[in-house]
Amino acid sequence: MGTLISSYIVVVSISGVLNALLALFAYYKKTDFAGIRAFICSSFFSAVYTFGFALELSGNTMQEIGFWIKVEYLGMPFIAPCSLIMIMHFVGLERLVKKPLLALLYSVPAISALLVWTNEYHHLFYKSMVFRENAPTPLIDIVMGPWYIVQGSMTFGCMLAGMLLILWQWNRMKRVYRRQMITIFIGQFLPALGAFLYLIDRTPYGMDPVPVIMSVTSTLYFWAILSRGMLTAAPIARENLFESMRDGVLVTDRSDMLVDYNRAAAGMLEGLDSSAIGRPLAQLFLPAGKEAVDYVMNADPLLSGERELAWNISGSTWYYQVRSSPVLKKDGSVAGRMIMLIDVTERTLLQEKLQQLATVDSLTGIYNRTHFMELSRELLDEALNSLTPLSIILLDIDFFKSINDRYGHQYGDMALQHVVGVCAKHVREGDVFGRYGGEEFVMCLPHTPLEQAAAMSEQIRSDVERSPMYTVSGPVNVTASFGVVEAFRLNVSLEELLSEADHALYTSKRNGRNAVHMSSGTAITHFTP
Repeated sequence: MGTLISSYIVVVSISGVLNALLALFAYYKKTDFAGIRAFICSSFFSAVYTFGFALELSGNTMQEIGFWIKVEYLGMPFIAPCSLIMIMHFVGLERLVKKPLLALLYSVPAISALLVWTNEYHHLFYKSMVFRENAPTPLIDIVMGPWYIVQGSMTFGCMLAGMLLILWQWNRMKRVYRRQMITIFIGQFLPALGAFLYLIDRTPYGMDPVPVIMSVTSTLYFWAILSRGMLTAAPIARENLFESMRDGVLVTDRSDMLVDYNRAAAGMLEGLDSSAIGRPLAQLFLPAGKEAVDYVMNADPLLSGERELAWNISGSTWYYQVRSSPVLKKDGSVAGRMIMLIDVTERTLLQEKLQQLATVDSLTGIYNRTHFMELSRELLDEALNSLTPLSIILLDIDFFKSINDRYGHQYGDMALQHVVGVCAKHVREGDVFGRYGGEEFVMCLPHTPLEQAAAMSEQIRSDVERSPMYTVSGPVNVTASFGVVEAFRLNVSLEELLSEADHALYTSKRNGRNAVHMSSGTAITHFTP
């Protein structure tokens, strides 16, 4: 029996240490969970209770044992009310945690502690306390007083209420939180079962098993906090709102660790599941690409921001409008931030399509005249300001009307596409290539003097001539005429350059076609390689 008591004291002491560490750990843990204070208090009072019980077992006299029983009651009556308040926050009933309820829940434990310390004057808590007969070590048997029944009812009532709240919210609870709910439920059920067995005298040697059970529940709490992100947010309070939203929502703490997300976000982010709770947000954004990670890492949590990001998901590109805003506590301090992901893929692709329709010629796939003029005007301004050369090439397919009349418009379209394909092989990065109208095409060549542009035109002319268009009716020979001009004065306009290039082009047409002529602004000459 002495060896058993010694082992019991060791286990109970370990339980006290675990509860004290749990209280400290929860106190210093960064979280926006409103019920964290109740959890800290519950752990603290559990430590007081278990340490007091360990010292009670080591006592030898009635006076010594009675003193440590009084110490136990500075903690034990408050554990169940604190746990109930924590559970109410966890299941989203924090609106009910008001001063009247707190006064009711804590008044009974406070009266119990007072009555225990003054029991020898009124015997309302214990009618009597006697040493157990034939016990090899000092153990106490008690006769319950009226207030003992009140306190016991209060304790069991709080624990039962906590368990019923968890069961009540089970089906509404998001799956990611159910393991936490199971942990909390076990943390209520096991002590309640131990206390019940103790009251009906079904425990070994009539000793209270609850302090030993608390070593198990404390270990479970440690595991849930470290591996499951327990006590980071109240899930039920936001469940209906989160799960009904079409936009993805992520909630982080002050360290940018994920504490919550909704179903829509899980469909947007690869690998976002219950195991992601407690992981860095940047780690979750990593599969989406560097741009998304940079946005997360560089965003100021104190400021609201918005940005559209391309998102890579399973090899496909999606577009999300990402909005970041701080999550504030009641006192105005930052508790974390909320990231909202709005799927704008359809809108973005539509805008890109409209942009393409507004800037690209649908038949040939090169810039249309309007967009060519916009881009070329900017390049001309840059060239004039930096005193660098810029040239314009204008080309026209020879005898294009004959191709349409002889073979049909389908072959005319093929001829346009064929010439564009040949020209595209010579277009450099930075050049602007567009359809000027009908069978005419135009190129704007920055950093290119007249002679170099004329030489490039000659190369294109030669390639077009040596590259027949193959059709079902056989090969069709296509040629083109060219006019080339360089920006010849500081205040020249794009329209003037195009006019000069047009004069040079028609000089090529009048002189037999399939030729290159260049204009210096004052004279037009044939280019000879």
